[in-house]
Amino acid sequence: MRARPAFRILLPFLALALAGCASPFLPREGPSTDAILEAPNAEPSRGIQVLDVTPELARKARASRQQRLFSGTWGETQKPGFRIGAGDVLEVTVWEAPPASLFASTLLDPRSTASTARASVLPEQMVSNAGDINVPFVGQVRAAGRELRAIEDDIARGLRDKANQPQVMVRVLRNTTSTVTVVGEVNNSLRMPLTAQGERLLDALAAAGGTRQPVGKMQLQVTRGSQVLALPLDQIIADPRQNIVLQPGDVVTALHQPFSLTVLGATGKNEELAFEGQGLTLAQALGRAGGLQDYRSDATGVFIFRFEDPAVVPRQLDAPTDADGRAPVVYKVDLRDPASFFAAQDFPMRHRDVLYVATAKGAELQKFLNIISSIVLPTATVRALGQ
Repeated sequence: MRARPAFRILLPFLALALAGCASPFLPREGPSTDAILEAPNAEPSRGIQVLDVTPELARKARASRQQRLFSGTWGETQKPGFRIGAGDVLEVTVWEAPPASLFASTLLDPRSTASTARASVLPEQMVSNAGDINVPFVGQVRAAGRELRAIEDDIARGLRDKANQPQVMVRVLRNTTSTVTVVGEVNNSLRMPLTAQGERLLDALAAAGGTRQPVGKMQLQVTRGSQVLALPLDQIIADPRQNIVLQPGDVVTALHQPFSLTVLGATGKNEELAFEGQGLTLAQALGRAGGLQDYRSDATGVFIFRFEDPAVVPRQLDAPTDADGRAPVVYKVDLRDPASFFAAQDFPMRHRDVLYVATAKGAELQKFLNIISSIVLPTATVRALGQ
């Protein structure tokens, strides 16, 4: 029996397709599962490691990414006692019992009368760079680094043998040293004076008019001395322990963190996915990408490409790293294994990760056959009509 012309034309192509579905001539969107798994052996100089994502590895990866909490670093900081600093402007008021005369020539409080104690308001003055103020009949009084009550006691002690039963009150007119600086993605950057009340982190954010970006995309960074820590804003709002008491000299920076990862391969959509400051798990990332395409994805070939922290994956000797000393790692997930779904719920995605789903071999063959049929069948049809 003679083969039909169309079938004779199709035979060589079918033989080629069946002989090697992994042929380099087949159309493909990215590396196959086998190619990725063989990469460490094929090119050992690149130092690429391929690791299976297990529940234990997922927990280790999550633990390594847990941010240091404000409460864990600085504890339940007590409200700071208000202390004077160089540059603060003070006002000193002295009361004398009648008949008072030592400060008779100074500015008197209009509420004072001849039968009551006389209140004399001294001219306001700024604490000098040396940390002192000057009080008539007392001289230089140390002010910087001290509380108001201690300054008042020193002045009253200096006037004890010169004024009639002196009583002293010191008031801060302008606080320029016990402040917190608020900058970044806020509506109004400012220097917020601190009081004895003990202002907290969210108080400073409110004083700056709030953030210019959505809460879920913001982090608050606190710089205190040589320590710099940052947490997502929504975590600070949800956990009152992270709304710490601010200290003089703190710098609060509101940071807009547009975290994202790239999804490629046989998923519902290939695109850059943005995610919130509190993070994203592998399961959530797959869900946002539309899941795996049933008719062309390889469920055993879900990969995350990442430069990993050596604390999670020890770096191989002599293997290349990025500028931060991180090693290239490919995490593999087999979604045919039910246990992998538990690991996917715990495995954290990171900024600039590449999530790739390989194409199944059968899908590559189907693509090939579609291309061949689109070429051969029209030709066979034309020949048949010509006979």
